[in-house]
Amino acid sequence: MTYEPVAAHLAVELARRSAGSARPDAPVVPERDPRPAPLAATRVKMAGSLRTVARWVEPSRRTAKVCQPS
Repeated sequence: MTYEPVAAHLAVELARRSAGSARPDAPVVPERDPRPAPLAATRVKMAGSLRTVARWVEPSRRTAKVCQPS
């Protein structure tokens, strides 16, 4: 295994940040308001289209006629 000084430095820095985030005086980042999905209308239309195709492709609910050996 090779020694990567950048990876070692990054690991130490991330460990310090993780440990420091539990302190009572840690900075608080406000939560963002949820954004509406940019493609919400497209998703609804696509879901409706896919359901229509699924109903069309789906075999009928009637039982299939099974061939009996003679």
